[in-house]
Amino acid sequence: MRKGILLAGGNNSRLYPSTRAVAKSLFPIYDKPLLYYSLAALMFAGNRDILIITTPQGQAAHQSLLGNGERFGIHLSYLIQEKPRGIADAFLIGRDFIAGAPCQLMLCDNIFYGKPFARLLQDAAAIESGAVVFAKQVHDPQRFGIVEFDSNGKALSLEEKPQQPKSSYAVTGCYFYDEHVCDYAATLTPSARGELEITDINRMYLENNALNVQQMGDDIHWFDTGNPDSMLAASNAIYNTQQQEGILIACLEEIAWQQGWISDNELKQQATELAKTPYGEYLLWLTK
Repeated sequence: MRKGILLAGGNNSRLYPSTRAVAKSLFPIYDKPLLYYSLAALMFAGNRDILIITTPQGQAAHQSLLGNGERFGIHLSYLIQEKPRGIADAFLIGRDFIAGAPCQLMLCDNIFYGKPFARLLQDAAAIESGAVVFAKQVHDPQRFGIVEFDSNGKALSLEEKPQQPKSSYAVTGCYFYDEHVCDYAATLTPSARGELEITDINRMYLENNALNVQQMGDDIHWFDTGNPDSMLAASNAIYNTQQQEGILIACLEEIAWQQGWISDNELKQQATELAKTPYGEYLLWLTK
């Protein structure tokens, strides 16, 4: 069974001074904590056994917010990233949790939404071998890991934050890997930035002709909320979409209910507990 990992570590220095006291993953993006959006992506893909990796200072707050995951019909475990050693470090920290299973890794500061997104995740989760990553066209490719495509849309190369990008397609913070990913991660050495780079793992899959890079269209929205401007933009976008469509994006109780992981009665109980909030009112509306 596929395992889910949510990486909420790192030093989050680009959001100082706020992150001196509160983990970035707990910051509100309009009406929900940031990590709800990446946790939603793990749940959409069918993951029920999920590891959350936090900083030493942030673990207690994450546990207070999410508990063991029972209210969402999932099981949550927690481990600590002692130092910000890069995204690929998640596979060393979580190796015993993964235990040779395929996995999906989500970065806590990545937000995805759009009607085709859930189906895209479910299709990726059904692929049993190799790796699946998603690429999105961006205006500032120097900030990201970049994938170069040939004329047929096949991935040719990957570069981490290149000064002269070969394309404008960024690899987003949602990754699916087969059972070999932990072995690949164990062979990595830190980059010039002092980190274990996820791009290096993706490059190993590419060199083995086992990397599936899917391009996201305009009907799927993506935010990498690495700085205050992008967090504000994401909050405004979530607000506008929810107001226009009358839905909640990344409502974890709703996803659990739709997946059949919690019952009608459990959803009603949780809605009643939150009845005096707009979030609870939405859950009550679902139960009618």
